[in-house]
Amino acid sequence: MDINTLFYWVDHMGIAVFAVSGTLLAFRKNMDGFGVIVLAAVTAIGGGTTRDLILDLPVFWVYDTYYLYTILTAALLTILWLRFRDYIHQKTLLIADAVGLAFFTVMGAQKAMQAGFDPLICIIMGTVSACFGGMLRDVLARDVPMLLKGELYAFTCLAGGSVFVLVADYSQSIAIVLGLFTTLLLRLGAIRWHWSLVVFHEHHDGHR
Repeated sequence: MDINTLFYWVDHMGIAVFAVSGTLLAFRKNMDGFGVIVLAAVTAIGGGTTRDLILDLPVFWVYDTYYLYTILTAALLTILWLRFRDYIHQKTLLIADAVGLAFFTVMGAQKAMQAGFDPLICIIMGTVSACFGGMLRDVLARDVPMLLKGELYAFTCLAGGSVFVLVADYSQSIAIVLGLFTTLLLRLGAIRWHWSLVVFHEHHDGHR
């Protein structure tokens, strides 16, 4: 398997995982079938669409509709699985989101790198690809976006994207693995141990 084929399939895996994440949240919010598909699609392609528009590149799913089939398949399989469950724990959604975050960080950075952009822009685009779809998902579902909940989120993408960019000149396949695992392990650690970047000390407003 050549490197371009590997990137293509990793991209589809990220799309599928984020579609699952959107479907799980739609289930928790008791949405109808249309709502499920909308939330799955927005989660899966929102970040990549934003990245392509910023970089002035062709929007990936417009020119390759197999991405849409991946979203539909992932959503339908998740719906079938959920038919046998009455409840989905919040941790399941967080873990699915973390896996999608890892895939999209690497693929967003790789696409910007392939287009010839500066390494810093590649890292930022990896973060945009990973975070924006989930942010749209949470806003549409009337949740506080995970990006704003305090635990490490965007920082994990910046770290994973940086690792990918640093290693990619030596081996892109190794860079994929290291970028994925850096993002995923940091995010899972943040979920488990509530890691955060504290800027302001806790304070209480005084009232007179």
